Amino acid sequence: MEDHRGWHSRGYLPHLDIGEVTQFITFRLGDSLPQSVLEELEDLRRRGEHVARIERAEYYFDQGHGSCILREPSCAMIVQEALIFLHDKRFELIAWVIIPNHVHFLARFGEGQSLSKGMHSLKSYTSNELGKLHPEVRPIWQQESFDRYIRGEEHYQWVVNYIHNNPVIANYCESSDDFPWSSAYRER
Repeated sequence: MEDHRGWHSRGYLPHLDIGEVTQFITFRLGDSLPQSVLEELEDLRRRGEHVARIERAEYYFDQGHGSCILREPSCAMIVQEALIFLHDKRFELIAWVIIPNHVHFLARFGEGQSLSKGMHSLKSYTSNELGKLHPEVRPIWQQESFDRYIRGEEHYQWVVNYIHNNPVIANYCESSDDFPWSSAYRER
């Protein structure tokens, strides 16, 4: 059985790890946000403007800062295959998209599964594999991830649509099912 930590923090962001919950998770490459943006986001956090902070972070993620190694098919494939491999082992994978400098996914953590261990498995494995291809990019992943538990059916549908449409919003494709590193592509 997995250890569930409830509400906890590894630094700046609160995380909910209770099992039997569906979570919308975003994690990003370590170099995806410039220092000035990190300072702006920290200022919003200190002021308690959490929604504004998330909206600003999402905006900057889509600007394509940093190395963007996930733009390379070999790198995106490593992350996608890891997500699919962890399905039913660490979480039930519902939807995902791999953008050049960040990843969004929706997963249900059931009995015997935890957010902390699922994210550790995912980020540890992919960090090692991506590091072999890009030793110049360190750290591969930002330590923190953003996670939000799903509050109901409307929120669930909004998140699935957001994940599937993220490559369209970021101008990587015209239709969500044309983007190869996503669940929308695999479902077409």
